[in-house]
Amino acid sequence: MNLLTVVLAQAAAGGSLLQSVIMMVLIIAVFYFFMIRPQTKRQKEVQNFRNNLNVGDSVVTSGGIYGKIKNIQDNIVTLEIADNVKIKIDKNSIFASADDQQGNK
Repeated sequence: MNLLTVVLAQAAAGGSLLQSVIMMVLIIAVFYFFMIRPQTKRQKEVQNFRNNLNVGDSVVTSGGIYGKIKNIQDNIVTLEIADNVKIKIDKNSIFASADDQQGNK
């Protein structure tokens, strides 16, 4: 059953309107602190990571490809994934540092 329906049913059954409003505010606060805020923080961390990429960094793409950055031009990154094998990818598809993934901090 929908939570809003339950709150409205309680209000109609004799509960005060103030209790319903307080309940809705608490629900919104819980959603904000446990879902929205951590997601926003994570997005900022990922964006900072992508903005601070340098040539020579080992990275992992969102598709799971490990490689070393050879060139960065605007939003295009050239990765070397094997000896003399280079691919161009979008900067936004870089997921994490390969050093962090392998535990070699």
